[in-house]
Amino acid sequence: MELDKFDRKILQALQENGDYSMAELGEIAGLSHTPCWRRVKRLQAEGIIKGKVTLLDPDKLELSVTVYTYITIKSHAEESLNAFETAVQKVKEIVQCHSTSGDKDYILRVLVNSVSDYERLLKQTLIHLPNVASANSTFALKQIKCTTQLPI
Repeated sequence: MELDKFDRKILQALQENGDYSMAELGEIAGLSHTPCWRRVKRLQAEGIIKGKVTLLDPDKLELSVTVYTYITIKSHAEESLNAFETAVQKVKEIVQCHSTSGDKDYILRVLVNSVSDYERLLKQTLIHLPNVASANSTFALKQIKCTTQLPI
């Protein structure tokens, strides 16, 4: 779908603040209420706007340790990969999972309270996920940039 300047302004504004009223959003985009509302509904229907969320501060929720876990899989058969991907969905500490190219098959972004919490999660859960051959962990020392805003 082709996005025009009004669509882009709407999407940029919603990425900054999902709580804008339709009147505020229309003013930002240079549209009146009804045309703005129609565009938002179309963007939702087309799946460009997937939902609306509230962003939380992990540090204030005692989830200050970010770990990137690189997973190597034993078998690359479709059913084995699907079993792993389904199991990952059930582990609340895993906040992102990407399949990757190269010598590792997946990268997980894991949020926990402490290194010992991660060790426990690794020993009790991560290495027991279906089809896991190995898990290598990297601890983030400091967050330099974190955004949910797409470069549109």
